[in-house]
Amino acid sequence: MKPFSTLLLLVLVVQVSVAQSARDAKTLSITHVTVIDVAGGAPKRDMTVTLRGGCIAAIKKSSSRLPKDAQVVDGRGKFLIPGLWDMHVHTNFGDWLPGGKELILPLFVANGITGVRDMGGDLPLLKEWRTQIDAGTILGPRMVISGPMIDGAPPHFPVSVPVTTAAEGRKAVDDLKQGGADFIKVQSYIPRDAYFAVADESKKQGMTFVGHVPDAIRASEASNAGQKSIEHYTGIFEGCSTIEDELLKGPKGPRRVVETHSEPKCAALIALLAKNQTWQVPTLVWERGQWLIDDLDLSQSPGARYAAASLRNTTYKKFTESILKELDTDPVSYRRQFVAKELEMTLAMHRAGVPLMAGTDTAAGVYVMPGFSLHQELELFVKAGLTPMEALQTATLNPAKFLGRSRDLGTVEKGKLADLVLLDANPLDDIRNTQKISAVVLGGRYFSRADLDGILNDVEAAAREK
Repeated sequence: MKPFSTLLLLVLVVQVSVAQSARDAKTLSITHVTVIDVAGGAPKRDMTVTLRGGCIAAIKKSSSRLPKDAQVVDGRGKFLIPGLWDMHVHTNFGDWLPGGKELILPLFVANGITGVRDMGGDLPLLKEWRTQIDAGTILGPRMVISGPMIDGAPPHFPVSVPVTTAAEGRKAVDDLKQGGADFIKVQSYIPRDAYFAVADESKKQGMTFVGHVPDAIRASEASNAGQKSIEHYTGIFEGCSTIEDELLKGPKGPRRVVETHSEPKCAALIALLAKNQTWQVPTLVWERGQWLIDDLDLSQSPGARYAAASLRNTTYKKFTESILKELDTDPVSYRRQFVAKELEMTLAMHRAGVPLMAGTDTAAGVYVMPGFSLHQELELFVKAGLTPMEALQTATLNPAKFLGRSRDLGTVEKGKLADLVLLDANPLDDIRNTQKISAVVLGGRYFSRADLDGILNDVEAAAREK
């Protein structure tokens, strides 16, 4: 067995050499490919997509003449989609997540995830990684980052800023903006006064704020306060309950919300969320895994072999014990009902016009593996009742809209960034076809199937030593 330092060096050498060879190709043309229009249009068949300078330079019928200097990729029988985004990830999380740079970031790219929204981590380190990714010295997706999460005192998770007063809430927002955070993330234990101060200060500072609906806040209040996205349906089922006031004081759990669910209350809340365009990131993979942790064999999850040894042997065991002690205290029959209701909620939200995005809470969740989990999330959106096109939009078109990046991300169009996934089968026929990846293009850099397999092999080897 090679020492970890040797393995890490090999990983970095492979990553940099692949990135360098891709950058050296001045022009890349993918010929005879079917382009999937995630805006809802008909697929465009037998097209040539030409990439130059990290952007899509042209999309023409394949009968057109190719640029003389083009590197040609034969796309016959293949399907081109925009690069995927996972809109709820943690790439570092104190000492809870080892190997963020060597394991987590490359796994995203190997699975066609070309962009992530990091929802809580060490801000200076995340900024450093983003700079290195942009420079091509490490392999990873585009990153939008919050830095530390704003929570109550004491905070429940690492990399958090504890606040107890409105003044501390405002200061936390100011400090994060000055530190270079892209947005503000709130957690569950922040007090009411501090939460509303964070909301107000974020608005004054021009900062988007997102996250949990704190335990002391109603989902309707969060929506009206301008919280742009709600994660994990926090506060949603409480807001659909006939005993919402009691649930705000606790305790709460699947049994109480299932038994007190009110369709009229739920319809009113969903209508408000649609009116305010409060985005939902349900993290269905994580929710299912957490609420049914004793009912599922999570070690058989896709990509499990890429989990770091310390995650498998220490962190996951600690997580499981904590979940069973503090969260999964209701009978499993009620927890199954609750997981089913989350799927029903997803379809109800979608039909009412509440915008949805795909996010997984990787890699903080037990065996919620980077990259692999995003494809599982898309499957669950379809299981909930969305069409494959609508599910695909939650990881492509919708993140671009949410981020205000529709001009350069989200669809396969001339002038947009060359973040693309080449598939061996049509995802509109079966959403599971997003997993049949032939190649990934990130900022114009082409990674063949052989390149991606090499990355996965290196990550698997490094994971055994981490």
